Amino acid sequence: MKKYKIALSIAGSDPSGGAGIQADLKTFSACGCYGATAIVAVVDENTVGVTGVHPIPVSFVSGQIKSVLDDIGADAIKIGMLHSSELIRAIKETLSHYNVRNIVLDPVMVATSGDKLLQDEAIETLKNELIPFVRVITPNIPEAEILLGKKIKSQEDLFSVVKDLSFGNKVSVMLKAGHLTDDKLIDVFYNAESGEIIKLESKRIYTKNTHGTGCTFSSAIAAYLAKGLPLNDAVREAKEYINNAIVAGADYEIGKGHGSVHHFSKFWD
Repeated sequence: MKKYKIALSIAGSDPSGGAGIQADLKTFSACGCYGATAIVAVVDENTVGVTGVHPIPVSFVSGQIKSVLDDIGADAIKIGMLHSSELIRAIKETLSHYNVRNIVLDPVMVATSGDKLLQDEAIETLKNELIPFVRVITPNIPEAEILLGKKIKSQEDLFSVVKDLSFGNKVSVMLKAGHLTDDKLIDVFYNAESGEIIKLESKRIYTKNTHGTGCTFSSAIAAYLAKGLPLNDAVREAKEYINNAIVAGADYEIGKGHGSVHHFSKFWD
């Protein structure tokens, strides 16, 4: 019998379908993987903003992860929004019993709408316990500023701080430039395993449909790692995927705020 490449998302649920678990599943499918999920919270949100977050009991989150990994396994894992220190520790403890190397962490702290999604006390737990445990992190500039405790003001700053985000070369870093204002975007990837710094250039796409771009990018990296691509290639393929999804979704209207990217742009218009 044939087997799928399997990617597991550990994240929150977005009822508007543009971010979180919903975006992850769409991305896994579009990139050729079978998607599984462990839901950490049900988020009341839409394209305009976040109204509330209802956490799933931590023991139940761990149970979901175990149910998936004990049965079908995973070739890669994407971790998204984690709202508390207790949850962060439980996920690390649960995953430590399984041999899954390809773990991609999107350190979600602030929604596209500007709403804060991570408790203050959980930030140190994320930095000290979970980040050194995973293979890749994918912070945007506001998230990188929180992790570093300093401001990032220009494109040149990305090259000087990306290694600092690797926490002593423990984790590779995909530092995203979307929050800068330059017409040309240069994301910076630091491969902690090889010591390489790679520039990923793209032209800025002027659109309000940016809801879930971070979730989608990190999920694409996980999907391509699940399919066996080398780390640098997985990041490059994921960058191309998210760029195409943003371009294809730019002319659509979804909701009254920040709409979603077009996850299935290579399959339908």
